[in-house]
Amino acid sequence: MKDLNRKLPIGVQSFDILRQENFLYVDKTSYIYDLAHSGRQYFLSRPRRFGKSLFLSTLAAYWEGKKELFAGLSIEKMEEGSENAFQPYPVFYFDFNGENYQQDTALEDALDKMLQKWEALYDCVPQGSLSARFQTLLMKAKAETGKKCVVLVDEYDKPLLEVLENKEREEHNKAVFKGFFGTLKSYDAYLQFVFITGVTKFSQVSIFSDLNQLEDISFDEEYSAICGLTQEEIEQNFQLELKQLAEKHKLTEDEALQKLAAMYDGYHFFPGCPGLYNPFSLLNALKKRQFKAFWFSTGTPTFLVKRVQEARLNANRFTDKTLCADMDALTDYRYENPDPVPLLYQTGYLTIQGFNERRQVYILGFPNDEVKYAFLKSLLPAYTPAAIANRGTDVFALCDCLEAGDTDGARDILTALFAGIPYTTDAAPFEHYFQSVLYIVFTLLGQFVQCEVHSSRGRADCILETEEFIYIFEFKLDKSAQEALAQIEEKVYAAPFAADQRQLFKIGVSFDSEKRNLSEWLVKA
Repeated sequence: MKDLNRKLPIGVQSFDILRQENFLYVDKTSYIYDLAHSGRQYFLSRPRRFGKSLFLSTLAAYWEGKKELFAGLSIEKMEEGSENAFQPYPVFYFDFNGENYQQDTALEDALDKMLQKWEALYDCVPQGSLSARFQTLLMKAKAETGKKCVVLVDEYDKPLLEVLENKEREEHNKAVFKGFFGTLKSYDAYLQFVFITGVTKFSQVSIFSDLNQLEDISFDEEYSAICGLTQEEIEQNFQLELKQLAEKHKLTEDEALQKLAAMYDGYHFFPGCPGLYNPFSLLNALKKRQFKAFWFSTGTPTFLVKRVQEARLNANRFTDKTLCADMDALTDYRYENPDPVPLLYQTGYLTIQGFNERRQVYILGFPNDEVKYAFLKSLLPAYTPAAIANRGTDVFALCDCLEAGDTDGARDILTALFAGIPYTTDAAPFEHYFQSVLYIVFTLLGQFVQCEVHSSRGRADCILETEEFIYIFEFKLDKSAQEALAQIEEKVYAAPFAADQRQLFKIGVSFDSEKRNLSEWLVKA
């Protein structure tokens, strides 16, 4: 089987290397043809590790005239018969990946290093400010080649996202960008094509305020699949890998594809468009033949968790279709905005799940299981620091108790989790923690056992099923556990399980908002 392994481009961001070293490539070059022939200056926002850098590298190869790299791809046929196809242009590729922007002059140093490389190429003597040097390069490149210049900017916002907690450093880096990329507006006569990528579109950065001709295609339906992979692309290009994955896990190929979709599919950048897989996670899953949180593990969303907690956002809203934002909020990010939803969308933790035509707002939620479970797992310790692995007070320990029918053990763990909720004078009301912790805990349990969490009246708050046991929970805040148990009986929540052979537990739980803890726990078998 090992001889049949193909080279999957995990972490490969160079189109040259990908094509020269025979990595598998999902053809996105038709988008390059459309962009090059229909406009001049673009901006694209997508989450990290979503294929932006590879797409920009492909654009660079096209504008540098490397025709041989495009043999057999869509754009080769689309450009057939065109005299101007694959003509080399001077390309200025700004890559802001791989640098640490915490230091005082880190951004200026990165720009200086890139400019020096091109100044050596075009025999320019470095003189004046960074922006003046860039202007000189644009003029010199056009004079020498007779062609206008192509400017490609990869991850422009990394120097800003990296210093979000340092307002002074963020403002400094914004000012550097304003002075540098403002050049593009006044030197439009020297520009053939501009393409800028990032995770988010920061407000008051001159790339956007000065370049009013910059077309934002982040929400355009025709470009919704420009990065990421569709189900159709996966079925067409990864049949061998799907077969190997299915065989390892003793699944049919359809079952393996369904599991991949649940884990990694579900991104939408336009309402109703086909779902997109995160390419980083998908390729890792196919190569390693494992279903794991590959994308989430590459970055710790510490500041995002902090934002959600500070905003007092009830965790159940991530999946109940009540999170909304309009176009302005999603495209024009301001750090001082207390609402974390736009940033959660732009960084890939939320995605578009619908559109309310009347209110003109997007409905947002988790894209897939990878993001849902991993993000909630990171969120739980922020709400209750007692949720520490291997101390017997985490979701795994709770799952062990429930699978063993140990209701006393489950009670003790939930008691410890709620006792660990922080109490300060400016803390959110206990009801906020009560709802969020319950939702997070039982949603995380859904990874291992069948678990439904309800909030509407007429249905039990939570029904959890293991191989041997069924648990029906009703939770009350500042009411008795007996009242909760009585509701389970009165509403006949156990009726659907009348013929089930498993042991059934009805559990009424009471929480005390004044004491901020679980106060009563009644079990009826």
